[in-house]
Amino acid sequence: MAFEKNYTVTLSDDAFRRADEAPDEKFYAIPRFTSHIDCFAIDAVTDLYRKYLPKNADILDLMSSLLSHLPEDVSYQRVVGLGMNARELANNKQLTETVVHDLNNEPTLPFDDDEFSAGLLCVSIDYLIHPVAVLKEMGRVLKTNSPLIISYSDRFFETKATAAWLSLTDEQRGYLIKSFLVDTGCYDNIQMTDCSPEFGDPLYAIVALVV
Repeated sequence: MAFEKNYTVTLSDDAFRRADEAPDEKFYAIPRFTSHIDCFAIDAVTDLYRKYLPKNADILDLMSSLLSHLPEDVSYQRVVGLGMNARELANNKQLTETVVHDLNNEPTLPFDDDEFSAGLLCVSIDYLIHPVAVLKEMGRVLKTNSPLIISYSDRFFETKATAAWLSLTDEQRGYLIKSFLVDTGCYDNIQMTDCSPEFGDPLYAIVALVV
């Protein structure tokens, strides 16, 4: 799967509405000490990170939780997890720092310009109601030529996923993410790939470089 079609995503006025519009902090208040994709998809994410993440990178794991799926045999300088539940983040053994932050309430990231050399967004972009603003912020805090790796599957909390996400196929969701990245003006070399394992949950990735 790659960006080979002349496909344009048209968003309706309610594209970023959700079935559950209650504050996200309420939904995520109770920690979920579990993975959000199965072990086969997790291995696919880890392989993806092994391929694209530079060694000794300063990594921002956006919308992080209990697991970051980083290769355990690779050393990184710094791994900052930004997420919604403090207890989940505290139990993530791969994080060196944690930040509790609600991106749907405040898309601005609490970091300096050019602070990180890689960015991750794993199976969570479907929950963002300000995706362009958040991805533009990622472009600000990532250094030039840093990779941003966005992965997604067909596993999600349906009541918190946006209407736009729910209305599209897996392939179309890749084009939606690409449209977000293009709208930020911060990324180049945007690629889509099907990383799905032979068995288990599907796994797709969009990889882009900061300009």
